[in-house]
Amino acid sequence: MIEPHAPAPPGAPPPWGVQGQARLPVRPGMGRFLVLAGVFVCAACGLVYELELVALAAYLMGDSVTQASVVLSVMVFAMGVGSLAAKRLRPRAAAGFGAIEAALALVGGCSAMALYAVFAWTGDWGGLWANGPRCLLVAFSLTIGLLIGAEIPLLMELIQRIRRQDPGGAVADLFAADYVGALVGGLAFPFLLLPTFGQLTGALLTGAVNAVAGGALVLGLFRRDVTRRVRWILLVANLLVLGLLASAAVLVDDFERAARRAVYGADVRVALQTEVQEVVLTGGTHGRPLNLFLDGRLRVSGRDEDRYHEALVHPAMNGPHARVIILGGGDGLAAREVLRYPGVRSVDVVELDAGVVRLARRDQALAELNGHAYDDQRVHVVTSDAFRWMRGAPSTYDVVICDLPDPGITASAKLYSQEFYGLALRALAPDGRLAVHAGPVSSRPRVFWTVDATIRAAGLFTAPYRAGGRHSGFGAGPDRTAGGASKAPGDWGFVLASRTGVRLGLPPHGPRPRTLTAEALAAAARETARTRVPDLPPSTLVHPRYAD
Repeated sequence: MIEPHAPAPPGAPPPWGVQGQARLPVRPGMGRFLVLAGVFVCAACGLVYELELVALAAYLMGDSVTQASVVLSVMVFAMGVGSLAAKRLRPRAAAGFGAIEAALALVGGCSAMALYAVFAWTGDWGGLWANGPRCLLVAFSLTIGLLIGAEIPLLMELIQRIRRQDPGGAVADLFAADYVGALVGGLAFPFLLLPTFGQLTGALLTGAVNAVAGGALVLGLFRRDVTRRVRWILLVANLLVLGLLASAAVLVDDFERAARRAVYGADVRVALQTEVQEVVLTGGTHGRPLNLFLDGRLRVSGRDEDRYHEALVHPAMNGPHARVIILGGGDGLAAREVLRYPGVRSVDVVELDAGVVRLARRDQALAELNGHAYDDQRVHVVTSDAFRWMRGAPSTYDVVICDLPDPGITASAKLYSQEFYGLALRALAPDGRLAVHAGPVSSRPRVFWTVDATIRAAGLFTAPYRAGGRHSGFGAGPDRTAGGASKAPGDWGFVLASRTGVRLGLPPHGPRPRTLTAEALAAAARETARTRVPDLPPSTLVHPRYAD
Protein backbone atom coordinates (compact mmCIF):
# COMPACT_ATOMS: atom_id res chain seq x y z
CA MET A 1 0.00 0.00 0.00
CA ILE A 2 1.11 3.60 -0.65
CA GLU A 3 2.14 5.43 2.49
CA PRO A 4 0.89 9.00 2.91
CA HIS A 5 3.25 11.96 3.17
CA ALA A 6 4.16 13.26 6.58
CA PRO A 7 2.86 16.78 7.18
CA ALA A 8 5.06 19.30 5.43
CA PRO A 9 7.00 21.69 7.70
CA PRO A 10 6.33 25.41 7.42
CA GLY A 11 7.92 26.90 4.28
CA ALA A 12 8.37 23.51 2.61
CA PRO A 13 7.37 23.23 -1.07
CA PRO A 14 3.88 21.90 -1.76
CA PRO A 15 3.54 18.22 -2.67
CA TRP A 16 2.12 19.16 -6.12
CA GLY A 17 -0.75 16.74 -5.75
CA VAL A 18 1.47 13.69 -5.30
CA GLN A 19 -0.37 10.88 -3.56
CA GLY A 20 2.54 9.45 -1.57
CA GLN A 21 6.26 8.80 -1.48
CA ALA A 22 7.37 5.80 -3.51
CA ARG A 23 9.32 3.09 -1.73
CA LEU A 24 12.10 2.25 -4.17
CA PRO A 25 14.72 -0.52 -4.14
CA VAL A 26 17.23 2.00 -5.52
CA ARG A 27 18.29 5.56 -4.77
CA PRO A 28 15.99 8.36 -5.96
CA GLY A 29 18.45 9.52 -8.62
CA MET A 30 18.62 6.07 -10.15
CA GLY A 31 14.86 5.75 -9.84
CA ARG A 32 14.31 8.94 -11.85
CA PHE A 33 16.75 7.72 -14.48
CA LEU A 34 14.90 4.41 -14.82
CA VAL A 35 11.53 6.16 -15.15
CA LEU A 36 12.89 8.44 -17.86
CA ALA A 37 14.41 5.41 -19.60
CA GLY A 38 10.95 3.81 -19.50
CA VAL A 39 9.46 6.97 -21.02
CA PHE A 40 12.08 6.80 -23.77
CA VAL A 41 11.30 3.16 -24.67
CA CYS A 42 7.52 3.58 -24.49
CA ALA A 43 7.63 6.68 -26.70
CA ALA A 44 9.72 4.84 -29.29
CA CYS A 45 7.24 1.95 -29.31
CA GLY A 46 4.28 4.31 -29.57
CA LEU A 47 5.65 6.04 -32.64
CA VAL A 48 6.43 2.70 -34.28
CA TYR A 49 2.78 1.72 -33.83
CA GLU A 50 1.69 4.95 -35.53
CA LEU A 51 4.08 4.51 -38.46
CA GLU A 52 3.12 0.85 -38.80
CA LEU A 53 -0.55 1.77 -39.14
CA VAL A 54 0.24 4.48 -41.68
CA ALA A 55 2.44 2.19 -43.77
CA LEU A 56 0.03 -0.75 -43.78
CA ALA A 57 -3.00 1.45 -44.46
CA ALA A 58 -1.23 3.11 -47.39
CA TYR A 59 -0.30 -0.33 -48.72
CA LEU A 60 -3.82 -1.73 -48.41
CA MET A 61 -5.84 1.38 -49.26
CA GLY A 62 -3.50 3.68 -51.18
CA ASP A 63 -3.17 7.47 -50.86
CA SER A 64 -0.55 7.72 -48.13
CA VAL A 65 -1.35 11.35 -47.33
CA THR A 66 -4.96 10.54 -46.48
CA GLN A 67 -4.04 7.50 -44.38
CA ALA A 68 -1.32 9.39 -42.50
CA SER A 69 -3.75 12.25 -41.82
CA VAL A 70 -6.40 9.87 -40.50
CA VAL A 71 -4.03 7.92 -38.26
CA LEU A 72 -2.17 10.90 -36.82
CA SER A 73 -5.19 13.15 -36.28
CA VAL A 74 -7.22 10.38 -34.59
CA MET A 75 -4.26 9.38 -32.45
CA VAL A 76 -3.54 12.93 -31.27
CA PHE A 77 -7.20 13.41 -30.40
CA ALA A 78 -7.29 10.07 -28.56
CA MET A 79 -4.12 10.92 -26.66
CA GLY A 80 -5.85 13.98 -25.25
CA VAL A 81 -8.84 11.92 -24.18
CA GLY A 82 -6.54 9.29 -22.69
CA SER A 83 -4.67 11.92 -20.68
CA LEU A 84 -7.92 13.17 -19.18
CA ALA A 85 -9.12 9.66 -18.41
CA ALA A 86 -5.84 8.81 -16.70
CA LYS A 87 -6.52 11.39 -13.97
CA ARG A 88 -8.75 8.82 -12.28
CA LEU A 89 -5.85 6.37 -12.13
CA ARG A 90 -3.39 8.70 -10.38
CA PRO A 91 -4.01 7.26 -6.88
CA ARG A 92 -2.97 3.88 -8.32
CA ALA A 93 -0.43 5.18 -10.81
CA ALA A 94 1.94 2.20 -10.74
CA ALA A 95 -0.76 -0.43 -11.21
CA GLY A 96 -2.54 1.69 -13.81
CA PHE A 97 0.64 2.23 -15.81
CA GLY A 98 1.44 -1.48 -15.76
CA ALA A 99 -2.02 -2.41 -17.02
CA ILE A 100 -1.93 0.25 -19.75
CA GLU A 101 1.46 -0.90 -21.04
CA ALA A 102 0.35 -4.53 -21.17
CA ALA A 103 -2.77 -3.54 -23.14
CA LEU A 104 -0.77 -1.23 -25.43
CA ALA A 105 1.79 -3.93 -26.16
CA LEU A 106 -0.95 -6.39 -27.11
CA VAL A 107 -3.05 -4.00 -29.22
CA GLY A 108 -0.12 -2.26 -30.89
CA GLY A 109 1.88 -5.40 -31.47
CA CYS A 110 -1.03 -7.27 -33.06
CA SER A 111 -2.52 -4.32 -34.97
CA ALA A 112 -0.67 -4.94 -38.24
CA MET A 113 -1.49 -8.64 -38.26
CA ALA A 114 -5.14 -7.97 -37.46
CA LEU A 115 -5.48 -5.37 -40.21
CA TYR A 116 -3.89 -7.64 -42.78
CA ALA A 117 -5.93 -10.67 -41.68
CA VAL A 118 -9.24 -8.86 -42.00
CA PHE A 119 -8.22 -7.52 -45.38
CA ALA A 120 -7.00 -10.88 -46.66
CA TRP A 121 -10.06 -12.89 -45.67
CA THR A 122 -12.82 -10.39 -46.34
CA GLY A 123 -11.62 -9.03 -49.67
CA ASP A 124 -14.09 -6.20 -50.06
CA TRP A 125 -13.91 -4.34 -46.77
CA GLY A 126 -17.31 -2.83 -47.45
CA GLY A 127 -18.85 -6.15 -46.51
CA LEU A 128 -17.55 -5.65 -42.99
CA TRP A 129 -18.49 -1.98 -42.51
CA ALA A 130 -19.91 0.70 -44.75
CA ASN A 131 -16.42 2.18 -44.98
CA GLY A 132 -14.52 -0.83 -43.78
CA PRO A 133 -10.81 -0.06 -44.14
CA ARG A 134 -11.01 3.35 -42.57
CA CYS A 135 -13.28 2.15 -39.76
CA LEU A 136 -10.79 -0.51 -38.72
CA LEU A 137 -7.91 1.91 -39.09
CA VAL A 138 -9.70 4.48 -36.94
CA ALA A 139 -10.51 1.85 -34.31
CA PHE A 140 -6.88 0.86 -33.90
CA SER A 141 -5.68 4.47 -34.03
CA LEU A 142 -8.21 5.46 -31.39
CA THR A 143 -7.37 2.59 -29.04
CA ILE A 144 -3.60 3.00 -29.34
CA GLY A 145 -3.92 6.78 -28.96
CA LEU A 146 -6.00 6.43 -25.79
CA LEU A 147 -3.43 4.14 -24.23
CA ILE A 148 -0.46 6.30 -25.26
CA GLY A 149 -2.19 9.41 -23.94
CA ALA A 150 -2.71 7.82 -20.54
CA GLU A 151 1.02 7.16 -20.10
CA ILE A 152 2.33 10.69 -19.44
CA PRO A 153 0.02 11.67 -16.52
CA LEU A 154 0.80 8.40 -14.76
CA LEU A 155 4.51 8.72 -15.40
CA MET A 156 4.36 12.29 -14.10
CA GLU A 157 2.77 10.98 -10.91
CA LEU A 158 5.39 8.26 -10.54
CA ILE A 159 8.37 10.50 -11.09
CA GLN A 160 7.00 13.02 -8.58
CA ARG A 161 6.66 10.26 -6.01
CA ILE A 162 10.34 9.53 -6.33
CA ARG A 163 11.45 13.09 -5.68
CA ARG A 164 9.22 16.13 -5.66
CA GLN A 165 10.10 18.99 -8.00
CA ASP A 166 8.27 21.86 -9.61
CA PRO A 167 5.80 20.71 -12.29
CA GLY A 168 7.59 22.64 -15.03
CA GLY A 169 10.85 20.80 -14.43
CA ALA A 170 9.14 17.42 -14.28
CA VAL A 171 7.25 18.09 -17.51
CA ALA A 172 10.47 19.20 -19.22
CA ASP A 173 12.26 16.00 -18.18
CA LEU A 174 9.43 13.73 -19.25
CA PHE A 175 8.85 15.37 -22.60
CA ALA A 176 12.57 15.45 -23.36
CA ALA A 177 12.75 11.67 -22.86
CA ASP A 178 9.47 11.23 -24.75
CA TYR A 179 10.56 13.23 -27.80
CA VAL A 180 14.00 11.63 -28.00
CA GLY A 181 12.33 8.21 -27.79
CA ALA A 182 9.96 9.21 -30.58
CA LEU A 183 12.95 10.21 -32.71
CA VAL A 184 14.59 6.82 -32.18
CA GLY A 185 11.35 4.97 -32.93
CA GLY A 186 10.72 7.07 -36.03
CA LEU A 187 14.18 6.27 -37.39
CA ALA A 188 14.15 2.62 -36.34
CA PHE A 189 10.94 1.85 -38.23
CA PRO A 190 12.07 2.60 -41.82
CA PHE A 191 15.76 1.83 -41.39
CA LEU A 192 15.74 -1.22 -39.10
CA LEU A 193 12.37 -2.80 -38.35
CA LEU A 194 10.76 -2.64 -41.79
CA PRO A 195 13.71 -3.83 -43.93
CA THR A 196 14.96 -6.38 -41.38
CA PHE A 197 11.77 -7.86 -39.93
CA GLY A 198 8.94 -6.67 -42.17
CA GLN A 199 5.70 -5.03 -41.11
CA LEU A 200 4.16 -7.89 -39.14
CA THR A 201 7.19 -9.19 -37.25
CA GLY A 202 8.38 -5.63 -36.65
CA ALA A 203 5.10 -4.73 -34.93
CA LEU A 204 5.17 -7.91 -32.82
CA LEU A 205 8.75 -7.25 -31.75
CA THR A 206 7.86 -3.68 -30.81
CA GLY A 207 4.98 -4.95 -28.69
CA ALA A 208 7.30 -7.34 -26.86
CA VAL A 209 9.76 -4.53 -26.10
CA ASN A 210 6.87 -2.38 -24.88
CA ALA A 211 5.58 -5.12 -22.56
CA VAL A 212 9.02 -5.82 -21.10
CA ALA A 213 9.75 -2.12 -20.50
CA GLY A 214 6.39 -1.41 -18.85
CA GLY A 215 6.38 -4.58 -16.81
CA ALA A 216 9.97 -4.14 -15.61
CA LEU A 217 9.32 -0.55 -14.53
CA VAL A 218 6.31 -1.44 -12.39
CA LEU A 219 7.26 -4.91 -11.14
CA GLY A 220 10.87 -3.93 -10.57
CA LEU A 221 11.10 -0.30 -9.55
CA PHE A 222 7.60 0.25 -8.09
CA ARG A 223 6.87 -3.25 -6.82
CA ARG A 224 6.50 -2.00 -3.24
CA ASP A 225 3.84 0.48 -4.35
CA VAL A 226 1.39 -2.24 -5.38
CA THR A 227 -0.15 -5.09 -3.44
CA ARG A 228 0.92 -8.70 -3.85
CA ARG A 229 -2.33 -9.46 -5.66
CA VAL A 230 -1.78 -6.64 -8.16
CA ARG A 231 1.81 -7.75 -8.73
CA TRP A 232 0.65 -11.25 -9.60
CA ILE A 233 -2.08 -9.96 -11.89
CA LEU A 234 0.37 -7.72 -13.75
CA LEU A 235 2.97 -10.49 -13.96
CA VAL A 236 0.47 -12.98 -15.39
CA ALA A 237 -0.94 -10.35 -17.79
CA ASN A 238 2.51 -9.47 -19.12
CA LEU A 239 3.50 -13.11 -19.49
CA LEU A 240 0.29 -13.78 -21.42
CA VAL A 241 0.93 -10.80 -23.68
CA LEU A 242 4.52 -11.89 -24.31
CA GLY A 243 3.33 -15.44 -24.93
CA LEU A 244 0.75 -14.29 -27.46
CA LEU A 245 3.24 -12.05 -29.24
CA ALA A 246 5.88 -14.80 -29.29
CA SER A 247 3.37 -17.32 -30.63
CA ALA A 248 2.31 -14.90 -33.35
CA ALA A 249 5.97 -14.28 -34.26
CA VAL A 250 6.58 -18.03 -34.58
CA LEU A 251 3.53 -18.42 -36.81
CA VAL A 252 3.96 -15.20 -38.77
CA ASP A 253 5.55 -16.86 -41.81
CA ASP A 254 2.74 -19.39 -42.10
CA PHE A 255 0.24 -16.58 -41.55
CA GLU A 256 1.80 -14.47 -44.30
CA ARG A 257 1.73 -17.37 -46.74
CA ALA A 258 -1.90 -18.14 -45.97
CA ALA A 259 -2.90 -14.48 -46.16
CA ARG A 260 -0.98 -14.04 -49.39
CA ARG A 261 -2.81 -17.00 -50.90
CA ALA A 262 -6.11 -15.51 -49.77
CA VAL A 263 -5.19 -12.18 -51.37
CA TYR A 264 -3.41 -13.24 -54.55
CA GLY A 265 -4.63 -16.77 -55.13
CA ALA A 266 -2.96 -20.14 -54.77
CA ASP A 267 -0.26 -19.78 -57.44
CA VAL A 268 2.05 -17.19 -55.84
CA ARG A 269 5.53 -17.92 -57.19
CA VAL A 270 7.57 -14.97 -55.97
CA ALA A 271 6.99 -12.69 -52.98
CA LEU A 272 9.77 -10.37 -51.94
CA GLN A 273 10.20 -7.05 -50.16
CA THR A 274 12.66 -4.83 -52.00
CA GLU A 275 14.05 -1.59 -50.62
CA VAL A 276 11.16 0.21 -52.33
CA GLN A 277 8.07 -2.01 -52.29
CA GLU A 278 6.57 -5.48 -52.03
CA VAL A 279 6.77 -7.43 -55.28
CA VAL A 280 4.56 -10.46 -55.93
CA LEU A 281 4.47 -12.67 -59.03
CA THR A 282 1.68 -15.16 -59.62
CA GLY A 283 1.18 -17.62 -62.46
CA GLY A 284 3.46 -17.75 -65.44
CA THR A 285 3.74 -21.56 -65.43
CA HIS A 286 1.61 -24.47 -66.68
CA GLY A 287 -0.36 -22.21 -68.97
CA ARG A 288 -1.46 -19.79 -66.23
CA PRO A 289 -1.05 -16.12 -67.12
CA LEU A 290 1.61 -14.19 -65.26
CA ASN A 291 0.54 -11.35 -62.97
CA LEU A 292 2.85 -8.80 -61.33
CA PHE A 293 1.75 -6.91 -58.21
CA LEU A 294 3.67 -3.95 -56.76
CA ASP A 295 2.68 -2.95 -53.24
CA GLY A 296 -0.50 -4.94 -53.67
CA ARG A 297 -1.65 -3.28 -56.88
CA LEU A 298 -1.86 -5.20 -60.14
CA ARG A 299 0.68 -3.68 -62.54
CA VAL A 300 0.96 -6.43 -65.16
CA SER A 301 -1.59 -9.03 -66.16
CA GLY A 302 -0.48 -11.55 -68.74
CA ARG A 303 -4.05 -11.60 -70.02
CA ASP A 304 -4.00 -8.07 -71.35
CA GLU A 305 -0.64 -6.35 -70.78
CA ASP A 306 -0.07 -6.23 -74.54
CA ARG A 307 -3.05 -3.91 -74.95
CA TYR A 308 -1.62 -1.52 -72.39
CA HIS A 309 1.97 -1.51 -73.61
CA GLU A 310 1.13 -1.34 -77.31
CA ALA A 311 -1.20 1.61 -76.71
CA LEU A 312 1.46 3.35 -74.61
CA VAL A 313 4.43 2.82 -76.92
CA HIS A 314 3.41 2.55 -80.59
CA PRO A 315 1.70 5.95 -81.08
CA ALA A 316 4.79 7.62 -79.57
CA MET A 317 7.04 5.86 -82.10
CA ASN A 318 5.27 7.55 -85.05
CA GLY A 319 8.22 9.75 -85.96
CA PRO A 320 11.95 9.81 -85.22
CA HIS A 321 12.75 7.27 -82.51
CA ALA A 322 16.48 6.62 -82.45
CA ARG A 323 16.85 7.62 -78.78
CA VAL A 324 14.15 6.53 -76.34
CA ILE A 325 13.85 6.89 -72.57
CA ILE A 326 11.36 4.89 -70.49
CA LEU A 327 10.56 6.30 -67.04
CA GLY A 328 9.42 3.42 -64.86
CA GLY A 329 8.73 0.24 -66.77
CA GLY A 330 11.18 -1.89 -64.80
CA ASP A 331 9.27 -5.01 -65.89
CA GLY A 332 10.80 -4.56 -69.37
CA LEU A 333 7.49 -4.78 -71.23
CA ALA A 334 7.52 -1.23 -72.61
CA ALA A 335 11.14 -1.79 -73.65
CA ARG A 336 10.01 -4.94 -75.48
CA GLU A 337 7.66 -2.89 -77.67
CA VAL A 338 10.26 -0.18 -78.28
CA LEU A 339 12.86 -2.73 -79.37
CA ARG A 340 10.55 -4.03 -82.09
CA TYR A 341 11.56 -0.96 -84.10
CA PRO A 342 14.86 -1.50 -85.98
CA GLY A 343 15.58 2.23 -86.05
CA VAL A 344 16.03 2.39 -82.26
CA ARG A 345 19.69 2.92 -81.33
CA SER A 346 19.43 3.29 -77.53
CA VAL A 347 16.82 2.79 -74.80
CA ASP A 348 17.37 4.21 -71.33
CA VAL A 349 15.17 2.64 -68.63
CA VAL A 350 14.99 4.78 -65.47
CA GLU A 351 13.55 2.58 -62.71
CA LEU A 352 13.47 3.37 -59.00
CA ASP A 353 13.36 -0.27 -57.84
CA ALA A 354 16.40 -2.29 -58.85
CA GLY A 355 14.66 -5.38 -57.46
CA VAL A 356 11.99 -5.24 -60.17
CA VAL A 357 14.67 -5.04 -62.88
CA ARG A 358 16.52 -8.03 -61.37
CA LEU A 359 13.28 -10.00 -61.36
CA ALA A 360 12.55 -9.02 -64.97
CA ARG A 361 16.01 -10.30 -65.95
CA ARG A 362 16.07 -13.53 -63.94
CA ASP A 363 12.51 -14.81 -63.62
CA GLN A 364 12.01 -17.09 -66.59
CA ALA A 365 8.32 -16.36 -67.12
CA LEU A 366 8.68 -12.58 -66.80
CA ALA A 367 11.82 -12.55 -68.98
CA GLU A 368 9.97 -14.51 -71.66
CA LEU A 369 7.04 -12.10 -71.44
CA ASN A 370 9.30 -9.07 -71.93
CA GLY A 371 11.16 -10.79 -74.78
CA HIS A 372 14.42 -10.79 -72.79
CA ALA A 373 14.58 -7.05 -73.37
CA TYR A 374 17.38 -6.56 -70.85
CA ASP A 375 19.66 -8.84 -72.86
CA ASP A 376 19.58 -6.34 -75.73
CA GLN A 377 22.76 -4.25 -75.89
CA ARG A 378 20.75 -1.14 -76.75
CA VAL A 379 19.05 -1.13 -73.33
CA HIS A 380 20.72 0.78 -70.47
CA VAL A 381 19.20 0.66 -66.97
CA VAL A 382 19.49 3.54 -64.52
CA THR A 383 18.37 3.03 -60.92
CA SER A 384 17.02 6.44 -59.94
CA ASP A 385 13.98 8.48 -59.12
CA ALA A 386 12.55 9.68 -62.44
CA PHE A 387 12.16 13.28 -61.26
CA ARG A 388 15.78 13.46 -60.10
CA TRP A 389 17.05 11.88 -63.29
CA MET A 390 15.12 14.22 -65.56
CA ARG A 391 16.51 17.26 -63.74
CA GLY A 392 19.97 16.28 -64.92
CA ALA A 393 19.14 14.37 -68.11
CA PRO A 394 22.44 14.16 -70.04
CA SER A 395 20.91 14.39 -73.52
CA THR A 396 17.69 14.86 -75.45
CA TYR A 397 15.41 12.06 -76.60
CA ASP A 398 13.19 11.46 -79.59
CA VAL A 399 10.66 9.62 -77.41
CA VAL A 400 9.96 9.94 -73.68
CA ILE A 401 7.65 7.23 -72.32
CA CYS A 402 6.19 7.61 -68.81
CA ASP A 403 5.24 4.09 -67.72
CA LEU A 404 4.44 5.12 -64.15
CA PRO A 405 1.86 4.23 -61.45
CA ASP A 406 -1.53 5.93 -61.54
CA PRO A 407 -1.41 9.67 -60.73
CA GLY A 408 -3.86 9.21 -57.86
CA ILE A 409 -1.18 7.40 -55.83
CA THR A 410 0.35 10.07 -53.63
CA ALA A 411 3.93 8.92 -54.12
CA SER A 412 3.51 9.36 -57.88
CA ALA A 413 1.93 12.82 -57.80
CA LYS A 414 5.20 14.68 -58.41
CA LEU A 415 5.71 12.68 -61.62
CA TYR A 416 2.44 14.10 -62.93
CA SER A 417 3.17 17.71 -62.04
CA GLN A 418 3.66 20.73 -64.28
CA GLU A 419 7.26 20.96 -63.10
CA PHE A 420 7.95 17.37 -64.15
CA TYR A 421 6.49 17.89 -67.60
CA GLY A 422 8.63 21.00 -67.90
CA LEU A 423 11.66 18.78 -67.34
CA ALA A 424 10.32 16.34 -69.95
CA LEU A 425 9.89 19.21 -72.41
CA ARG A 426 13.53 20.18 -71.87
CA ALA A 427 14.62 16.58 -72.54
CA LEU A 428 12.60 16.27 -75.77
CA ALA A 429 14.21 16.69 -79.14
CA PRO A 430 12.59 19.44 -81.27
CA ASP A 431 10.32 16.91 -83.00
CA GLY A 432 10.16 14.43 -80.10
CA ARG A 433 7.05 12.93 -78.51
CA LEU A 434 6.04 12.35 -74.90
CA ALA A 435 3.72 9.42 -74.03
CA VAL A 436 2.11 9.39 -70.59
CA HIS A 437 0.06 6.74 -68.83
CA ALA A 438 -2.59 8.95 -67.19
CA GLY A 439 -4.81 6.52 -65.29
CA PRO A 440 -8.29 5.20 -66.14
CA VAL A 441 -10.66 7.42 -68.10
CA SER A 442 -14.01 5.81 -67.37
CA SER A 443 -13.73 5.62 -63.57
CA ARG A 444 -11.60 8.72 -62.89
CA PRO A 445 -12.15 11.21 -65.73
CA ARG A 446 -11.29 14.24 -63.61
CA VAL A 447 -7.86 12.81 -62.74
CA PHE A 448 -7.22 11.88 -66.37
CA TRP A 449 -8.11 15.29 -67.72
CA THR A 450 -6.07 16.96 -64.98
CA VAL A 451 -3.04 15.14 -66.40
CA ASP A 452 -3.92 16.47 -69.84
CA ALA A 453 -4.35 20.02 -68.50
CA THR A 454 -1.03 19.77 -66.64
CA ILE A 455 0.88 18.67 -69.73
CA ARG A 456 -0.64 21.51 -71.74
CA ALA A 457 0.27 23.98 -68.98
CA ALA A 458 3.91 22.90 -69.40
CA GLY A 459 3.80 24.10 -73.02
CA LEU A 460 3.03 20.91 -74.93
CA PHE A 461 0.26 20.05 -77.37
CA THR A 462 -1.69 16.92 -76.42
CA ALA A 463 -3.73 14.11 -77.95
CA PRO A 464 -5.58 12.04 -75.31
CA TYR A 465 -6.80 8.49 -75.99
CA ARG A 466 -7.47 5.23 -74.17
CA ALA A 467 -7.32 1.45 -74.47
CA GLY A 468 -9.48 -1.35 -73.09
CA GLY A 469 -8.61 -2.42 -69.55
CA ARG A 470 -8.48 -5.46 -67.31
CA HIS A 471 -9.73 -8.86 -68.35
CA SER A 472 -13.32 -9.08 -67.14
CA GLY A 473 -12.83 -12.35 -65.29
CA PHE A 474 -9.74 -11.36 -63.34
CA GLY A 475 -9.93 -10.93 -59.58
CA ALA A 476 -6.88 -11.18 -57.34
CA GLY A 477 -4.79 -9.04 -55.05
CA PRO A 478 -6.12 -5.98 -53.22
CA ASP A 479 -7.98 -5.03 -56.41
CA ARG A 480 -10.55 -7.80 -55.97
CA THR A 481 -13.88 -7.84 -54.13
CA ALA A 482 -15.08 -10.40 -51.62
CA GLY A 483 -16.76 -12.33 -54.41
CA GLY A 484 -13.52 -12.52 -56.40
CA ALA A 485 -14.50 -9.99 -59.06
CA SER A 486 -12.02 -7.39 -60.22
CA LYS A 487 -12.04 -3.79 -59.01
CA ALA A 488 -9.16 -2.93 -61.36
CA PRO A 489 -9.76 -0.08 -63.86
CA GLY A 490 -11.90 -0.83 -66.88
CA ASP A 491 -9.56 1.01 -69.23
CA TRP A 492 -6.23 2.82 -69.46
CA GLY A 493 -5.90 6.44 -70.41
CA PHE A 494 -2.93 7.90 -72.27
CA VAL A 495 -1.78 11.31 -73.42
CA LEU A 496 0.54 11.80 -76.39
CA ALA A 497 2.25 15.19 -76.46
CA SER A 498 4.81 17.16 -78.45
CA ARG A 499 6.17 20.67 -78.87
CA THR A 500 4.53 21.60 -82.18
CA GLY A 501 1.35 19.57 -82.52
CA VAL A 502 0.40 15.92 -82.28
CA ARG A 503 -0.35 13.48 -85.07
CA LEU A 504 -2.04 10.57 -83.33
CA GLY A 505 -1.50 7.41 -85.32
CA LEU A 506 0.71 4.39 -85.85
CA PRO A 507 4.04 4.39 -87.72
CA PRO A 508 3.27 3.54 -91.37
CA HIS A 509 6.34 1.35 -91.78
CA GLY A 510 6.84 0.06 -88.27
CA PRO A 511 5.99 -3.35 -86.81
CA ARG A 512 2.28 -4.13 -86.67
CA PRO A 513 0.83 -4.16 -83.12
CA ARG A 514 -1.04 -7.31 -82.18
CA THR A 515 -4.00 -5.58 -80.52
CA LEU A 516 -4.05 -2.03 -81.91
CA THR A 517 -5.01 -0.62 -85.30
CA ALA A 518 -5.00 2.95 -86.60
CA GLU A 519 -8.79 2.85 -86.90
CA ALA A 520 -9.24 1.62 -83.31
CA LEU A 521 -6.81 4.30 -82.10
CA ALA A 522 -8.77 7.06 -83.84
CA ALA A 523 -12.05 5.73 -82.44
CA ALA A 524 -10.56 5.56 -78.95
CA ALA A 525 -9.45 9.20 -79.23
CA ARG A 526 -12.98 10.27 -80.22
CA GLU A 527 -14.53 8.33 -77.33
CA THR A 528 -12.03 9.83 -74.93
CA ALA A 529 -12.75 13.37 -76.12
CA ARG A 530 -16.41 12.94 -75.18
CA THR A 531 -15.43 12.48 -71.52
CA ARG A 532 -13.52 15.78 -71.33
CA VAL A 533 -13.80 17.72 -68.07
CA PRO A 534 -13.17 21.37 -69.06
CA ASP A 535 -11.33 24.17 -67.26
CA LEU A 536 -9.28 22.04 -64.90
CA PRO A 537 -6.25 23.70 -63.27
CA PRO A 538 -2.85 22.02 -63.64
CA SER A 539 -1.27 20.00 -60.87
CA THR A 540 1.97 21.33 -59.38
CA LEU A 541 4.43 20.20 -56.76
CA VAL A 542 2.99 22.55 -54.16
CA HIS A 543 -0.63 21.98 -55.19
CA PRO A 544 -1.21 18.38 -56.33
CA ARG A 545 -4.72 17.84 -57.66
CA TYR A 546 -5.02 14.10 -58.10
CA ALA A 547 -6.73 13.02 -54.87
CA ASP A 548 -10.10 11.31 -55.41
